[in-house]
Amino acid sequence: MSENSKRLYRSRKGQMVAGVCSGLAEYFNVDVTLVRLIWAVVSVFTLGIGVAAYLAAWIILPEEGEDTSIAETWINKRKS
Repeated sequence: MSENSKRLYRSRKGQMVAGVCSGLAEYFNVDVTLVRLIWAVVSVFTLGIGVAAYLAAWIILPEEGEDTSIAETWINKRKS
């Protein structure tokens, strides 16, 4: 991976729950409060789909500084 390429991950800086919104804010270079607000509005108006998407992102996105996500770790353990 080149040095200039961006990587989406769950951020450890400014995280409130799992760092998904913080990671998205860093990736798109926007304020984390804006991302959280949009996520909350989407969750309310879609009757919880935003919450399900957050949980999925928590499982799929690796945490900052990690190479694998929770899902990848679980799959690798099941294979061995």
